Amino acid sequence: MSDPQQLAVNTIRTLAMDAVQHANSGHPGAPMGLAPLGFTLFTRHLAHNPADPEWPDRDRFVLSAGHASMLLYALLHVTGYDLQIDDLKAFRSFESRTPGHPEHFMTPGVDTTTGPLGQGLGNAVGFALAERLLAARYNRPGHEIVDHRTWVIASDGDMMEGVSSEASSLAGHLGLSKLVVFYDDNNITLDGPADWSLSEDVGARYAAYGWRVLHVEDPNDVAELDQVMKEAASAEGKPTLVTVPSTIGYGAPNKANTSAAHGSPLGEEEVAAAKRFYGWEYEPFTVPEEARQVADQTERGLRLQADWEERFEAYREAHPDLAEDFERVMAGELPDQWDADLPTFETGHGEATRKSSGAVINAIAARMPELIGGSADLSSSNATTITDGGAVHLEDFSGRNLNYGVREHAMGSMMNGMALHGGLRPFAGTFLNFVDYLRPALRLACLMGVPVVYVMTHDSIGLGEDGPTHQPVEQLAGLRATPNLVVLRPADARETVGAWVQAIRRTEGPTLLALSRQSLPVLEASDADEVAHGAYVVTPDDANPDVAIVATGSEVHLAVEAAAQLAELDIAARVVSMPSWELFEAQDDDYQADVLPPDVPVLSVEAAASFGWSRFADDHVALDHFGASAPAEDIFRNFGFTPEAVAEAARYLVEEWEDSDE
Repeated sequence: MSDPQQLAVNTIRTLAMDAVQHANSGHPGAPMGLAPLGFTLFTRHLAHNPADPEWPDRDRFVLSAGHASMLLYALLHVTGYDLQIDDLKAFRSFESRTPGHPEHFMTPGVDTTTGPLGQGLGNAVGFALAERLLAARYNRPGHEIVDHRTWVIASDGDMMEGVSSEASSLAGHLGLSKLVVFYDDNNITLDGPADWSLSEDVGARYAAYGWRVLHVEDPNDVAELDQVMKEAASAEGKPTLVTVPSTIGYGAPNKANTSAAHGSPLGEEEVAAAKRFYGWEYEPFTVPEEARQVADQTERGLRLQADWEERFEAYREAHPDLAEDFERVMAGELPDQWDADLPTFETGHGEATRKSSGAVINAIAARMPELIGGSADLSSSNATTITDGGAVHLEDFSGRNLNYGVREHAMGSMMNGMALHGGLRPFAGTFLNFVDYLRPALRLACLMGVPVVYVMTHDSIGLGEDGPTHQPVEQLAGLRATPNLVVLRPADARETVGAWVQAIRRTEGPTLLALSRQSLPVLEASDADEVAHGAYVVTPDDANPDVAIVATGSEVHLAVEAAAQLAELDIAARVVSMPSWELFEAQDDDYQADVLPPDVPVLSVEAAASFGWSRFADDHVALDHFGASAPAEDIFRNFGFTPEAVAEAARYLVEEWEDSDE
């Protein structure tokens, strides 16, 4: 094998086959078919530095077809990243740096976690949008310090998922010209031929979205791939889709172009046969020196980054304040005094917490330029608009308000991409009940520890006449069960301020704010600072309460009124506001016992499912069924969310507790 390039391509193929075979698990076919594309991209077009995978102006690469992870791992190894042969041998093993699907926080050079199909493509649109937003904010004539592309490999499965359609439609609408997607049109899915379930002209669909569509004739021809990539990189005001009719399992005589090559090891005999087809005469996991020399990108990467750093120093000299701020936002550091102008609210003031949230957003946005927001066509309802922030659109990316349209899933996935890109702190809103439309993206935000903020309004039956289709009853329970998500349901305007402070300070994962549609009174004892504890006492503390009533959100004021009624019956009721289970459970045992004494019966009050409340409470005033269409006050009354009903439930619990002690 005399051609070093072909040797490198086959090295990528054989590393993928060997790792999957060694693990007895994985997807060998796509890496075998896409090795020429991956090699050409990583060695000739991708601006990256293996010695510094976090270089700010590098190109981003997204393997949306995350099942083809060994393609990426092999590329990272041969191009010079800190990913060793032993890491490849540990593919899919416990705590290895080469998990079954790429995970951002585990492997150098992996820009985002992919695997659930379509998510990577949505992330990539977020990456490309972030590049345009930061370029508009920081670039100056003669000083383009933000200037990079986002490259994607997507599969037939990606193209079937709804999130990719949502995100691609918006990418075309915004003209994200530095986004290039390679569509691996190998016509094979796990169950069989893709045309069993996909017969549309994907290229025509993307053209209709406003994309430029290119085509590769021979996906094994590095020269042709090189030329198509050059054309794809030439900006024309549109994102680019490149259709690539690869052969899955290329070179495997019995399994190529079949679903058998998609999601299972080829088997020793088929691996050996494929290696004979390649003319491969090396032991497993071998990287020939000639292949390593032609693939290694260490020197090129160092040159690219050094050139950028030289340009950045010139930028710093010309625009020192901008340069300092750029370095700050890319490091994820908060600006000084970001919370200096937070609004304050007087006791008794009544307003919906969604409205309070809007006031907090604008106070923070005035001091935190990296804060960027939007909603799924509900900005007026969610109160997510940054006043005077301007709208982001095709002709101007200097705005701070994103119009996602009715595309919740793309919104969630794009926020992940923007946050992972660095330099931005995205938030976005919809109704709490529609969190289901973006839950896969939310789950990945939790997995990756991405500090995005979800502004979820209309958080209960309190939204009223829109009825049970819009009234969340099960959502809080499901969200609280999600690892690494902090859910905050503030009781009033003051707690809403505290909730936003916690969201902005949080850097290791997402935060969700559940906010009311209806007006809520500001409680006398509510405290923005106490939100950090997750729960605290909001009634005059009796040293020996007979019962504790713990509530969240709009139900806290009901609990306070119920406590006043119980006092007339000589029952001392402590009311606890618990805006966040997660923050409360992070407190030490002593604090938790001070707030909810273990020797006192506890009643939970929340207009949502009771599931999960048993960890804190002995009985519940809850909503374990769907809501109804009516004015909010009628629904609350008919479903037992009144001071009288809460007081009666607490009285009954006290009696039961006393009887059990006898």
